[in-house]
Amino acid sequence: MNFAPSPELAALRTQVRAFMERHVIPAEKAVLSEDQQGVNTSLLTLQAHARADGLWVPHLPVAVGGRGLGITGMCVLFREMGRSLVGARVFNCDAPDQGNMDLLLRTASDAVRDRWLQPLIDGVITSGFAMTEPAPGAGADPSNLRTLATPDGDGWVIDGHKWYTTGGERAAFLIVMARTSDDPRQGASMFVVDRHAAGVEHVREIPTFAPPILQHREAEFRFDAVRVGPEAVLGGVGAGFRLAQKRLVPARLTHCMRWLGLADRAVELSRTYVQERRSFGRLLADHQLIQKRFADAATGLHAGNLMAFHAAWLLEQGKDEEARVYSSMCKNHVANLLCQTLDDAIQMHGALGYSDDMPFGLWYRHARAARIADGPDEVHTMVIAREVLKGSFERLV
Repeated sequence: MNFAPSPELAALRTQVRAFMERHVIPAEKAVLSEDQQGVNTSLLTLQAHARADGLWVPHLPVAVGGRGLGITGMCVLFREMGRSLVGARVFNCDAPDQGNMDLLLRTASDAVRDRWLQPLIDGVITSGFAMTEPAPGAGADPSNLRTLATPDGDGWVIDGHKWYTTGGERAAFLIVMARTSDDPRQGASMFVVDRHAAGVEHVREIPTFAPPILQHREAEFRFDAVRVGPEAVLGGVGAGFRLAQKRLVPARLTHCMRWLGLADRAVELSRTYVQERRSFGRLLADHQLIQKRFADAATGLHAGNLMAFHAAWLLEQGKDEEARVYSSMCKNHVANLLCQTLDDAIQMHGALGYSDDMPFGLWYRHARAARIADGPDEVHTMVIAREVLKGSFERLV
């Protein structure tokens, strides 16, 4: 086993960390404030700087302007970018665009790539991924998919209802999951749909526990007789469930790395505070209960880091099926770790931590969705338990 990144990747990680510390974190309040006013001046400045430094879309292949890092390299960099809620957007690596770029590269027709992919890579447009539906439609159980795509000549007509389509209102196009047959395994397909096509109705931006930030605004849509051509199908008719899995497993890992970066920054801020704040005659850092919180956080971060890299390594070996259960372990562990680490940070800072003078409240409101997004805790627990009971994966690798 070799846990050391290559010299090139290590240097790139150092470069991204320095960029975050020097440029992104000092500007994050300005980016967030401007975003609430519908302005993106500071964000565009940071993005231009990232381009100039060769850090734009590093997750993509070299042929389309990226660094060709592979999933493990992506994990290394995304951990650094995740130290700020705005970090991934600065490098054009945020969800859902990052996953949608990968999906279009692998499965889209030439016509779809020509129209949508390069503008998405360039950051000229954004996109959405429309899979989740209000009850009784598809949520944690994708077999409940209700949106229908009906053949019409050589094309399709889409009818349905979606919500939690992140960034959907501002998106130029949506990747829409729809049922194309009753086959339990091959009954769904993915379509690229112009966000402004006839019949696409943006119903509302869903108010959530977390305030909207940049593209992280949850849209609700209705699709009423939306017509698309045969070129709009991704990966072939009936490939929807398979593509969803191929998209979601790496997406979980990139989410986990961003969450690890944010949790690590919370630990750093807390470490500084407890070494300065005195309580009951001594520094907070000298109290054993405080020390236990740091020990638990460090152990959890290390475990999550190793889980993510192991699952990423499996994906790079082409072992997608084997990686699934490990990615579920990682997702559950890191999502819960982030929430606990932020809760502990608030507690250690006391009244200061509960105030908006510190970022923990904002971070926690966004972090709480981590235990639901990309599959709730309960689904991943079920996946893990099922594989354990079948005896189908190695627990000690």
